[in-house]
Amino acid sequence: MLASLALSGCITVNAPEEPIVIELNVNIRQEVIYRLAEDAGNTIDENADIF
Repeated sequence: MLASLALSGCITVNAPEEPIVIELNVNIRQEVIYRLAEDAGNTIDENADIF
């Protein structure tokens, strides 16, 4: 029993002093512009008499 207590050890979990910051620099502008351009192209094709 003493051997199992000696081998068990102690595990501690402490919160960090400063907040964890995760920076996600994701550029979604290209996808949005592409979708808008595609929608505009479809609208022009469907309503060619207006333009």
